[in-house]
Amino acid sequence: MSDSRRLSVLRAIVSDYVQTKEPVGSRILVERHRLGVSPATVRNDMAVLENEGFIQQPHTSAGRIPTDKGYRLFVDRLDEVKPLTVAERRAITQLLDDAVDIDDVVERTVRLLAQLTHQAAIVQYPVFRTATVRHLEFIQVSAYRLMVIVIMDTGRVDQHLLEIDEEIAAHDLEDIAHLVNKICVGNDVTTIRRAIEDLRDTHHIQWGSDTEKAPTLSLLEAVISALESGDTEQRIVMAGVANLTRLDTDFTKSIIPVVEALEEQVVLLKLFSEMSNDAPVAVSIGSEHGYDSLSEAAIVTSTYETTDGGQAHLGVVGPTRMDYPASIAAVRAVARYLSKILGTQQEI
Repeated sequence: MSDSRRLSVLRAIVSDYVQTKEPVGSRILVERHRLGVSPATVRNDMAVLENEGFIQQPHTSAGRIPTDKGYRLFVDRLDEVKPLTVAERRAITQLLDDAVDIDDVVERTVRLLAQLTHQAAIVQYPVFRTATVRHLEFIQVSAYRLMVIVIMDTGRVDQHLLEIDEEIAAHDLEDIAHLVNKICVGNDVTTIRRAIEDLRDTHHIQWGSDTEKAPTLSLLEAVISALESGDTEQRIVMAGVANLTRLDTDFTKSIIPVVEALEEQVVLLKLFSEMSNDAPVAVSIGSEHGYDSLSEAAIVTSTYETTDGGQAHLGVVGPTRMDYPASIAAVRAVARYLSKILGTQQEI
């Protein structure tokens, strides 16, 4: 659609409908917006927009509301993204700067995003490409069970229970833990695997005693399992689902399919991945997702980066009657700030 006036009319309809949730009539548009034309001209423009599928009349004698196609044109023709307020920027900085580890960063980020957008927010845990071990702890839970605590240089902390065949004395466990840390600290999975094979085949490292070899190898294998499970796991954290329940009338069918879709992490990660492109923020509206359960929902997503080039996704899900400029601005700003504190310097 090349007519700039009709685009202005569409923008006004979207703006008013997002704000009031009421169908918009020509008289209201003329009163609220400086369109520079008469109500009759606006009615003619609205008729063209309706014929082209950008707006629709929900019922007889009502005003018009945007369609998915109308929202798409509105988003594609956004001249500029709504800037965050000083207070919003300060909130991002203060909240995330105080985070103590990756878990805290992710939890704070998802809560912040839900608060800024008033939508359901989703943050994927960062995927680091070359995570290495910072420290290992072994706690004897019982005679034949150990708790393995793996602390990565990325800040991730994993706990794993390890079953052992023979009881290990406390003083032996201390020696074994020291040896395992010596092998693992500063190394990634590939390097630790090579060290295990070296121990099995050539015994280059001096063992404290023959009885320590088997449990040491078992502990090393447990560390490998912990590292690999952490590398392949694609976890997400969610907040603000309650925001959608307050907007449940925006979902004319039912909000239940939307909530169920949010619980399907695989679906969300697939959508986020499919939406990723070269643009800082991607938007998918209604039927564009390809999932019936999300046919009345809109998704705004972006990616953030880690120090070693790894990437992960974050975004918000809400009704198609979403404040797109504000949501896009918040998602973009939070993604940039996450990239900043996790390694790649960008201004928000």
